[in-house]
Amino acid sequence: MSEPLIQLIGVSKVYQRAQVAVHALREINLQIARGEFAVVLGPSGCGKSTLLNLIGGLDTPTEGHVIVDGEDISRYSEAQMSAYRRHKIGFVFQFFNLVPTLTARENIELAADLVPNPRSVDELLRAVGLLERADHFPGELSGGEQQRIAIARALVTRPPILLCDEPTGELDSATGKRILRLLRELNQQEGQTIVLVTHNTVIAKIADHVIHLRDGRVDSERYPTQPAEMEALQW
Repeated sequence: MSEPLIQLIGVSKVYQRAQVAVHALREINLQIARGEFAVVLGPSGCGKSTLLNLIGGLDTPTEGHVIVDGEDISRYSEAQMSAYRRHKIGFVFQFFNLVPTLTARENIELAADLVPNPRSVDELLRAVGLLERADHFPGELSGGEQQRIAIARALVTRPPILLCDEPTGELDSATGKRILRLLRELNQQEGQTIVLVTHNTVIAKIADHVIHLRDGRVDSERYPTQPAEMEALQW
């Protein structure tokens, strides 16, 4: 395994709900290597999204350390965390989160304006196969097309880490495979580190690193020696 890009050391996360303490994560110790395609599996409520939010700087741990590229982001100030999210992290969510009043192109440009050296918006639209749909609004696009625009938006800032929260959860199997193929190609061709959380165990077949969560803990990990080809996925 290559050098770790992401390390979680003794990480716990507790949410206080009224008078009840909810333990979302418990003493997580985990490493994700630079350039890995890591898939995090587990049932609803096991802590998958919380894990992603901690890596992405959307939340901070109650205990422990989140180390990314040698820096403890859990000790960052708000300004440092904002810069970290802008320059190091790309997010792809299950429900797209596109701005409905902006076209596909404008949604990507909105993110591009946040950084000094963004990717070409047209090149990204071409890469996701939607250059001809650039001037359409989200409501005029299919779910799969909206997800591809969301991926292009996440990539325009050139993030070294792409975090995906159930990116195929609302898509049919054919469109889901297309999205996964795009993500895997980005990982293999450009070396982006991708962390994808899902409850769909089939997706783990294409991963370099499979992490199983249960009740807020790492239940098991494995490193397939030869991940399956996309065509082998059946669900």
